[in-house]
Amino acid sequence: MPIDAWPELPLAAWKDTYQLLHRCMQIPGKLCLALAPKRNHFWQVAYHVSARGLTSTPLPYGDGTFEFRFDFIEHGVVIETSSGARRGMPLVTRSVSEFYSELMAVLGALGIDMHIWNMPVEMPDPIPFDEDHVVRTYDAEMANRFFRVLLQADQAFKAFASRFVGKQSPTHFFWGSFDLAQTRFSGRRAPARPGADRMTRESYSHEEISVGFWPGTEGICDASFYAYAAPEPDGFRTASVHPAAAYYSEKLGEYLLPYEAVRRAAHPRERIVEFCQSVYEAGAMLGGWERAVLERGPETGATVVEDVHVST
Repeated sequence: MPIDAWPELPLAAWKDTYQLLHRCMQIPGKLCLALAPKRNHFWQVAYHVSARGLTSTPLPYGDGTFEFRFDFIEHGVVIETSSGARRGMPLVTRSVSEFYSELMAVLGALGIDMHIWNMPVEMPDPIPFDEDHVVRTYDAEMANRFFRVLLQADQAFKAFASRFVGKQSPTHFFWGSFDLAQTRFSGRRAPARPGADRMTRESYSHEEISVGFWPGTEGICDASFYAYAAPEPDGFRTASVHPAAAYYSEKLGEYLLPYEAVRRAAHPRERIVEFCQSVYEAGAMLGGWERAVLERGPETGATVVEDVHVST
């Protein structure tokens, strides 16, 4: 039976798993923040989609490197080093404090002695990792569904990215906001945000248009693709964007395209790229971007492939 590339992903069906992963993935993420050489917009801290899950950047330690992988096929966390060492631990129903203790023990066994600020970020009512004793369910099927959606979104965003020759981010997964994102820049600095903290100042230092996939938040929306411009130009929120299911969320200040509408479409990846392109065009036109020097011509633009059949 073929794997469903576009599975259902209702937020209510995996709330506990989502909350567990959101917290646990921040722990290696904070090690990235501590060890990886700084890049603009904190790109060094993000995970990247791989064939089995989400993988960190290689992290320098001593004379070598190590990296983390959250494997959503065999459901475990794998730590590998440039010396050839490899350790793993399971993704299972447990508390964050148990995960934190085991992860630190595994790192210690590999000779990696690290200390991090143990407070999760970008979530309501955070509890320090080592004090969070709430047992949360890990549903392997739902975690794998989430991963399969990330695989598809990653390919769609990379196709969209191929149309742009200006500065743009990798397609990467941020463990704080728990979303897959890809960002384009106009090349101009953005106005300073009053009262912005260090993270926000760096993240929004230049004019940008971002697209991404987010599994949603209770009381706001289910899984959705999103797109926004920062700073937002006049007229942006009333622009005509596609496909028809897309809408502007006043609460979030960005456009949303429900994942459910995408997965039911005849050509889901094409609908994602259509959404990204239409919101980008609205933001770039209204924001006065120099599109002629930032974009590829139509003959070298993206090709979105839905199904590839290879015979040998």
